[in-house]
This record gives sequence, structure tokens and C-alpha cells, in this order.
Amino acid sequence: MIYSCAEHIDIAIDTIVNEHETFPILENLREGEKLSTTCGYCKNIAIYMVANK
Repeated sequence: MIYSCAEHIDIAIDTIVNEHETFPILENLREGEKLSTTCGYCKNIAIYMVANK
């Protein structure tokens, strides 16, 4: 599972596809989750969660 900001969503999707060879699941984070979750690629607030299952 990767948390991502809007700027890095393409990288997160590509990472899941390359590592798991499956279509990723993309979900928007809820307002409460956004406040405490940062992007896995930078320090910005994450707005998406990308996972393989």
C-alpha cells in the first residue's frame, strides 16, 4: 500500500503494477485520514491510497 499526493500518483500506480503485476486499487482518503498521512515520495499531504488488494 502506498499513500500518494496528486503529484506522485503516476509513480505510485506504476510501482504497484511493477511489483505485483496486477491492476492497482486507487482510493481517495477521507478528510480525517488526509490530515495525518503524508505522501510516500515527498512530505506533502497524501490524498490517495494505492494498493494491490
